[in-house]
Amino acid sequence: MLRTAPPRLSEIQAPVRERLDSVFEEIRRIVVADFPAVGEVNDYLLKVRGKLFRPTLVLLCNEVGGRPHRDAEVLAAVVELVHLATLVHDDAVDHSVLRRGMPTVNSMWSHQVAIIMGDYLYSRSMTEITRLGQIEPIRVLAAAANEMTVGEMRQLSSHDALEFGRDDYFRLIECKTASLIAAACEMGALSGDPGFRAPLARFGREMGMAFQIADDLLDYTSDESITGKPTGLDLREHKVTLPLIAVLPRLSAAEREVVDALFRDPEPGDAHIAEVVGLVREHGGLDYARATAREYARRAEAALEGLPASPALEALRASITYAIERRR
Repeated sequence: MLRTAPPRLSEIQAPVRERLDSVFEEIRRIVVADFPAVGEVNDYLLKVRGKLFRPTLVLLCNEVGGRPHRDAEVLAAVVELVHLATLVHDDAVDHSVLRRGMPTVNSMWSHQVAIIMGDYLYSRSMTEITRLGQIEPIRVLAAAANEMTVGEMRQLSSHDALEFGRDDYFRLIECKTASLIAAACEMGALSGDPGFRAPLARFGREMGMAFQIADDLLDYTSDESITGKPTGLDLREHKVTLPLIAVLPRLSAAEREVVDALFRDPEPGDAHIAEVVGLVREHGGLDYARATAREYARRAEAALEGLPASPALEALRASITYAIERRR
């Protein structure tokens, strides 16, 4: 029967549901602190628990080949905490006030607290991973963390947002998103069947690229009630993503001035944002971004070819569709 809706995340997580419960308990254990100020922020962050998509990938990749290991649950918790640390830092850098529809750490406390808490989450993660006594997961995660940091610096050093081109964009999302998803998949394989390390890392990187492009598309296609953030938030914050990059060369002089004016305005209004979203849609920017996401999805699917059949492998295939077709 032909599927008319993308798979739900709960379906993808079904093969590892019980292990994900253990992952969340590991997260609680790792972040516990005897300093009340740290504990207060930790408690808040755990209340706004994310979807655990990256930990899901760690566990699914760990089960490919039929040799799952308990260490993967610790690694999955560490990956989620590193991801959370980057979100806390990004919100502080961007002065964002909402994340997943909830106030950010920097808006609830301060930018200083957000930076310190991001550092705390990352340092606790690295402390925990060293307890496993294996060098390769540390090497993989440290390399991903370095890529993410370089990606953030690339974004900050871009002085003219509208000069940000396709190559810049792809390099950025590879660093900021795909690197950690690739690391999650590779670390899952390392603690399961290391023979599948390379193809699963490749799967993660390609799927991570598709995931971020689809995420950037949501900013143009969804509303606040669905995504937990307003449509056009990237434009409001003067961030240039693939849908806009694709159409800039196609705009007339008058249309380009509409875009330029938005980026000159420190606080663009809803009507101005809607006008630019309309231009991006009219000139094919959304279609171009969707096609590009699907091409990365095809490469992710190809990376899984030849791996042994299992419920975990089918869930990884479904995760590709989820990544590019999700509506939130």
